[in-house]
Amino acid sequence: MIFEATIHVMPKKEILDPQGKAVKLGLSNLGLKNIEDVRIGKHITMQVNAATREEASREVELACEKLLANLVMESYEFELEKLR
Repeated sequence: MIFEATIHVMPKKEILDPQGKAVKLGLSNLGLKNIEDVRIGKHITMQVNAATREEASREVELACEKLLANLVMESYEFELEKLR
């Protein structure tokens, strides 16, 4: 079976996000004064060929923990959708 994983990696709340701060300042300079906070993260999609949803989930977990997210500074969450 083929599953599609949609992964969201974000800086942890307690970690400073300089890119988010720069975007917030840029938005403010454009006159968008009601923006309270901006956090910049990563959106990743991947297809996984696995026998079961559980196996696909384990593969995505390993990919996130070993490569896609820096667990010291980032958190992640993902959804799996069966394609075929």
